[in-house]
Amino acid sequence: MSDSRYFPLHMGLLDPSHVEKIGSALWEFLWLISKVTKEVVENDETIGIVLGGRPVKNVEMSESLGYSLAKVERNISTLKKHGYITTKRTPYGNIFKVKNSKKFYKNRTLKNDGSERREPSNMMERTLKNDGSNKIKKDKENIKNTTRQKYDEDNTYFKMAKYFYDQVEKVAKEAGISHLIKKSNLQTWADDMRKLIELDGVDKHLAKQVMDWVTKDPFWRTNVLSAKKLREKFMELAIKMNAEKKPVQPKQKPQYDPRDKEIAFQKWIQDGNDPNDFDWSN
Repeated sequence: MSDSRYFPLHMGLLDPSHVEKIGSALWEFLWLISKVTKEVVENDETIGIVLGGRPVKNVEMSESLGYSLAKVERNISTLKKHGYITTKRTPYGNIFKVKNSKKFYKNRTLKNDGSERREPSNMMERTLKNDGSNKIKKDKENIKNTTRQKYDEDNTYFKMAKYFYDQVEKVAKEAGISHLIKKSNLQTWADDMRKLIELDGVDKHLAKQVMDWVTKDPFWRTNVLSAKKLREKFMELAIKMNAEKKPVQPKQKPQYDPRDKEIAFQKWIQDGNDPNDFDWSN
């Protein structure tokens, strides 16, 4: 799976002091962190530049997160107030910077006695540098075994997987594509459900709502036939689901301005027409 789908978060965000300050602004903060494309050092502090410094309109964030512009603006003010971000207003939106950024922490270079070395980006690389290839092989086996988790039928994630599978199975039968899910592994589905909840931070109730919606949507019902695909497309699916719930605002009719007739009359005369022949009716 592409690395671009994931970004690191510092465990310090779980500290109660941060939880209290950030509150409901957490989603705007995560959105900004996900959009950080580079980091710079300013006054001995690492600053994350959102979208390379491109101005971002608040409505862009509002549409992406699926709730009101007013709420987004309140939460951005909260983040600014407590020093999590800075903004610079431009005619085209705000330039956002995330303070104390740690998004690219693993890719930074460390200086030691004038030389530079890259910090090992994962456990396997660190082991290779320190203990040799034999230790690497052993660690690979341990990691492989760890990922093969077993979920019994009473496990929450297994129940979620079975619930979604039963709905997908009905869709597949109706569409005549049962062969596409014939070899489905509910253990794998359960693990994807676990990742959706634990790693992606999705609420279980929202996950169920999206499962119910996606298996009824005319387009997505035959394009999301596994828990893995559900997880890959979850953000897009949730946004589309919420968009359908929002009432469509009726278009306002343009108000009549009597000056329009006066302007039209002046042009009629300038074009050499008889003033008496001008149509003053609306």
